[in-house]
Formats: sequence, C-alpha cells, structure tokens
Amino acid sequence: MTQSPPDAKIVNKELTIHGDTRIDPYYWLNQRENEEVIDYLNKENDYTKAILAPTEELQTVLFEEMKARIKKDDSSVPYFLNDYWYIQRYEDGKDYPIYTRKYKTLEAKEEVLIDVNELAKDLAYCQVSGLSVSPDNTKLAYGIDTLSRRIYTIKVKDLTTGELLQDELNGVSSYATWAADSQTLFYTAKDIETLRTDRIFRHELGQKQEADALVYEEKDDTFYAFVYPTKSREYIMIGATSTMTSEYQFLPSDNPRGKFKLIQKRERGLEYSVEHLDSHFYISTNEGKSTNFKLVKAPVANPSKKNWIDVLPHRQDVLLEDVDLFRDFMVVAERINGLLKLRLRRWDGSEDYYLDFDSETYTASLGTNLDFDATSFRYNFSSLTTPSSVIDYDTKTKTSEVKKEQEVLGGSFDKNNYTAERLWATADDGTQIPISLVRHKSTKLDADTPLLQYGYGSYGNTIDPYFSSVRLSLLDRGFVFAIAHVRGGQYLGRPWYEDGRMLHKKNTFTDFISCSKFLIEQGYSSPDHLYAMGGSAGGLLMGAVMNMAPELYKGIVAAVPFVDVVTTMLDDSIPLTTGEYDEWGNPNDKEYYNYIKSYSPYDNVYPTAYPNTLITTGLHDSQVQYWEPAKWTAKLRDVQQGDNLILLHTNMDAGHGGASGRFESLKEIAMEYAFLIALETNKLTP
Repeated sequence: MTQSPPDAKIVNKELTIHGDTRIDPYYWLNQRENEEVIDYLNKENDYTKAILAPTEELQTVLFEEMKARIKKDDSSVPYFLNDYWYIQRYEDGKDYPIYTRKYKTLEAKEEVLIDVNELAKDLAYCQVSGLSVSPDNTKLAYGIDTLSRRIYTIKVKDLTTGELLQDELNGVSSYATWAADSQTLFYTAKDIETLRTDRIFRHELGQKQEADALVYEEKDDTFYAFVYPTKSREYIMIGATSTMTSEYQFLPSDNPRGKFKLIQKRERGLEYSVEHLDSHFYISTNEGKSTNFKLVKAPVANPSKKNWIDVLPHRQDVLLEDVDLFRDFMVVAERINGLLKLRLRRWDGSEDYYLDFDSETYTASLGTNLDFDATSFRYNFSSLTTPSSVIDYDTKTKTSEVKKEQEVLGGSFDKNNYTAERLWATADDGTQIPISLVRHKSTKLDADTPLLQYGYGSYGNTIDPYFSSVRLSLLDRGFVFAIAHVRGGQYLGRPWYEDGRMLHKKNTFTDFISCSKFLIEQGYSSPDHLYAMGGSAGGLLMGAVMNMAPELYKGIVAAVPFVDVVTTMLDDSIPLTTGEYDEWGNPNDKEYYNYIKSYSPYDNVYPTAYPNTLITTGLHDSQVQYWEPAKWTAKLRDVQQGDNLILLHTNMDAGHGGASGRFESLKEIAMEYAFLIALETNKLTP
C-alpha cells in the first residue's frame, strides 16, 4: 500500500452546448468495464485504507458496539391480512431476514415463506423485496437483486409445495400485483439502460415472459410507471408520475383481461394519488392551487376531476402528507409547523380529533395497516432520544398500546441521558430554518465541541428527527448531532420544497451554511470542530457547501454524492436523468444550464483549502453513477491547497444503498464515524 494518492490521468474532453465549452479532464472514468478504471478505483481504495489504517482498531470497536446494540434474534410486530399473521424475523448469527406467517392466530404453527439467508449464500450482494402473497394465499411473488442496480428478477413460489414455479420475470421492479384469480400478475419492466420503469405487463402463470401482454407503456421519458393494488383489493391501479404531474388508471381486480380506465388525464402541474373505499376513490391532490394538498372523493363510475368533491379542504399552514382508509374511519397524517400530527376522522362524522404527542421534536408515521375492517390502527413514533416504537391505537377505547419498542442492547443506553431541542437559524433572505439537535447531557457546548451537521434537502423528502442506535457511538464520544431542515424538503410544507428546487435550488445550500454559522455563533461548536454529512442529493449539498464555505468545516462525509450535475442532466441515457428535469431543471434550456452550472460541485471546484473529505460510492450504483464521485475526487486533489485529506472509497460489490445484509452496512458507517473521530482527535495525517 502507498501513502501517496493515485494519480488519475488527464484526458481532456470538450463538452459544448449553448455556445459554452466545459473541459472535463476525467470524463474517461465513466467506463465501468474498462480495466484501467477498475484499477484506478482499486488504487483509491488502497490509498484510503492506508490513510485510515490508524483507525482500523477504532472501526472494529465502532462496528462491534453498533452491532452489539442490535437484537440478534429480533422479529417484527405481526400484521394481519387475509386470514394470516405476517412476521419478519432475524436469527442470531444471520444477516438476512426470514419471512413467515401464521394462520389466523399467533399460536398457530409458523410457516416460512422465504429465508433470505438461504438465497444470499455465496452472493456478495443480495436484496429481496416486493413480497406479495396471492389472494388465495397459495403463492408468493418476490423480487431479488444480486447486483445492486435495482434491477430485479421476480420469482413465484408455490406455498403449498415449497417449490419455485417456472415463472421468472427479468429486468423488472421488485413488486408484482396479483389479480383476484391468483393466476395473473401485473408487473413493471425497466428500461435496461436508463432504468426507467416504463412498461406494465400482464403475466399469466405458466407462460413465458416473452408472451406477456403489454397493458401500458409510458412514452414520456420524464415519467415513471408503476402498478399496485388498492387496500380494498378490489382494483388494480397503474400510476404514471413525474416530479410535478401524475395520472392513474384502474381495473377491477376480478377482470384482469379488461381495459384500464383513466381517473383523470395528466395536466402539467396536477398531482394526485388514489385509494378506494366502497363506491368512491379518495384522492389526495394539489388541484385548484392546493399547494399543501387536499383530500377529495370521486365516484368510481366517473372519477374525473369535474366530479371531485372536497373531503378535507386545502389549508395554507397544514401539509396533507398521508391518508389511510378503513371501513369506519380514516387516519390522516398532517404536517403542522414541521411536526407530523395523526388525525382520526369517522365517516359518520361522530369523531374528528388528533392524537396527542407531547414532545418538542419527534417523528411519527402511519404503520402497516392492511386490514380494511380493523377498529384499531398502527403507527410509528420516535424522537432523537426515544427509540422507535410500533403502537396500536384502539379507536373504540381511545387507548394506545406499545406493541414493540426498539431494544437498545449493551446495557449502557438510558434515554434520559440524552437531550434534544429544536432551534431556528436565520437564512440569508430572512427565512427561519429549523434545526433538530441531540447530544448527551454530559456534553458541554462551547467552541471546542465536535458537532456533526446532517442535511439532504431535495425531492420534497423530509429528514425527520429520528432515533438511531448507531448514532449513539458519536453522541457517547461527545459529538453533537444536528439535522438542518433546509428548503428542498417538506418539513414546513410544500412551499418549503418549492423554494428549494429548480431556479431556487441554491436556497438549499445557503440554508445549510446559515445553520452552520448559527451553530457557531451560538457557541455549539466552531469551524475547527464542525463536520458535515450528506448522501446522494445530500452529497450534492456537501459538494456545494464545500465550494461556497469550505472554511466552516473541519471534515465532510459525502456519501454517493450527486456532484456532476450538468453532465449527468445533459445525458438522457443515464438512469433517472429525464425524470429529474422538474427537480433540477433541463440544462438543454440555456437558463437552467447556466443556473445548474453555477452550483454544480464538479464544475465549480477551485483552488482553495477544502475540508478533510471522505467520499463514498458503489461501483454498481444505479442512482448516482460511481464516476461522479470518482471524477470529483480527482479534481478536488488537483486544486487542494494545504494538507487536508481527500479520500474515496468505492464498494466494488454494491450500489446506491451500500452493502446488503443486516450488519455488513455497519462497517461502512463505522468507517465514516472513525474518520470523523480521528479528525477530531488529530490522529489522521496525509
């Protein structure tokens, strides 16, 4: 191993559009099959390992303590569906889940549906998802991905014999929807190059995939198609969505060879989603300038927009985030001032109230509720200091029962030893930016306090203040952890998202910087002890703030970072590109090209003292191609001033989500935490 970073060769490539030419010296790295590229990535891994050698013992300690907090023989809270209780469990010494069920009562004999540990033998990567049992309870469809490109093969298991059927559906999404006859499946195929889900097929058991009937094709390359059953199981839905627009069709589940009917044709900017109850579809939509969404209903006989009737009108200060329908009532998830409230409303109008969550900062969500006739509903609750709980709420007695609270093993955890708070920083334009923060009560707050600030801020995804047993390894070593709820998420409603996308994207970056400055000014930390972390679009955030305010941070962890924004968004052959035009803008339009170029991390690297930076990626990443972080690493090193480290680690067996298996991914987290801790204790040198 060498202590000198590998030297990536420079092969300048001119990229010209709108009369503007960019020079990319490392464009050649986008050849996954090129042995020279693989050799370079391996050398980067060797260099990173050599630099991090002083942390190897710490990485092992961190991994073992993270692993020790997790219950090895754990199981999920059972949920009921169609005469069976379904349970996912883990056995001590095994990395992967075992999916089981019990007939009618929890005292019944366990039936193993699938043991993923058996499938994962001798595989470097194994992901099983999309499990779906046929209506007659005799067959299981599931998807398996062994490359981490999120391209699945769906297989079908006969649950009466335990044998796999000959049916095998390749190049697809993981989930298949059963028709009522338990002989017909609807599934979504992927474009093998762009990975866009663009076609829905009907498959009849026993026939070859080549004979499957194409029932829908999405030809607009900015849309994605998918198929799912309504909770009532009476209808099969085909959805097609882009960032700003959606369209749905429906088909009675007992008529799988029938023709799908349109609910409401697509209109630019009209978003809606659909569920079913009795003779109506219930639709969450932004129709009529309902920025924060409203709930309407429409008759199944004629569900077009002209027949939509308000059930829950739009409110300026409340984001309608989720709705779960039951026979006698509905549960609505509403985000108010950043916090999720659960609201119960009976169809007969006799009750309409919110559950009480007495906490300053927390996260709640609807749980698995598949039994349409249930009189109770399940929800999840946690906070930065409170382990995740699965709770059943009885709507008749109005009482809650904690079915399971996440166990934190090891003997040292006491939630009373930690404290959480919500702070508000002021952005450059005067907007108040919320920050959720947690620390050990013994951690003193001053300029010498190490603080890790996390952020994301894209796609309207909200990073809620959730509990993490893994994070305890930092908190117990004196780190403060903060989540910056920057614009681009939906923490403060849909306008919060709108103000952080397209031509407002820079708000995401300046908000994060404003939070950092606020934490420094308020004495929570200082630039010598402030660290930042983000992944994927959050990795873009890291790259942008490194260019805009490198002096604020001692260290950065950028996981699977989306940093070569201009080049990627100009290449419509790359997975996800066309569907992202409404998120970032289409750079084929000069206005968007100039704006994206003005913040794209790779295009704005310049000579400066960048923070110590650990960059991670996966060779088979389907979301952010590995060459973006690889190119960025090389370019950062070209201009880096001073001795701060720029490290790249590529998982050669995995993709966007990292390693598969329950514990293997902890090794990557241990490496990231060890990097931060070693920087804080001055144990890393170039």
